[in-house]
Amino acid sequence: MSKYLLDKFLYTVDRDPGLVERYREDPAGTVTWWEQEMAGKLLNCVDVEQTTWLAFTDEERRALREHDHVRLFEMGAHPFLTLTLFIGMFERDHGPLEYQRAYARALSHLSMPFPDIAT
Repeated sequence: MSKYLLDKFLYTVDRDPGLVERYREDPAGTVTWWEQEMAGKLLNCVDVEQTTWLAFTDEERRALREHDHVRLFEMGAHPFLTLTLFIGMFERDHGPLEYQRAYARALSHLSMPFPDIAT
């Protein structure tokens, strides 16, 4: 498992409105594409700087494809990254703060200490 790679996915998708929409509409396709094309790019900048060892586990892939922010948090993904991305994808389908409250309720079964979110 790579918390770094999970957070990198959440961060880079959240920063691109086109990718946010793509991930909302086609999560499985977006995760597959991103893992093949973007995961190996170091610092997301220069194509010549790449690595081949970064890949999601089956469990990470499943949680990303299912938009399962609870499981992502349990695996160590940073909660602010999932929250901001998922707000961008799903807030429009809900009333004011309704999505944020549902997000918090879904995590309410967790107690401190929370999973380690350090990368």
